[in-house]
Amino acid sequence: MLEDALIALAQAGGSAVVQAAGTSAWNGIAARFPGLFGRRGGDEQSNEPVEAEPARLRRTREALAAAEDPSRARAVQEGVWQERFRELVEEADGTERALLAAELLALVQLATATTGDTAAATGSARATDGGLAVTGIRRTGGTGPAGPARASHTGPAVAEGAGSKAISGISHEC
Repeated sequence: MLEDALIALAQAGGSAVVQAAGTSAWNGIAARFPGLFGRRGGDEQSNEPVEAEPARLRRTREALAAAEDPSRARAVQEGVWQERFRELVEEADGTERALLAAELLALVQLATATTGDTAAATGSARATDGGLAVTGIRRTGGTGPAGPARASHTGPAVAEGAGSKAISGISHEC
């Protein structure tokens, strides 16, 4: 049984792989795979790269690029990688698990630092009576990832009533 922190890290790793697809972070993510998948069982006898993983990574990028329904494709691919990372960490023992967790954390940090915020295929939102509706990205006070913000196919955001605001796309507020 995995600790909650390791499960969360596996989930973040799956999201990071999908988030990096089609961005400048992709090659950096791919370069981390030998550290993640290069060993089986934690002994020096089994340090040959696992060839299936680069092919699986390539298929993910191709599936996302060709998707007719980007939101669904992203969800499917995130699930694939979240499960793959969870299995990988679960199969490892103590020291190996700690090394894998560190590699996975580095992968997540790389994706976050270089891809920034992304909003795609969002639904609609409505704000009333001074509320805020956001279907894209809202960065405030200079906070947020260092990378660029990207929004595509954001749904409608509607504001009704005094003081209400609606954001569909990207808003940088200081």
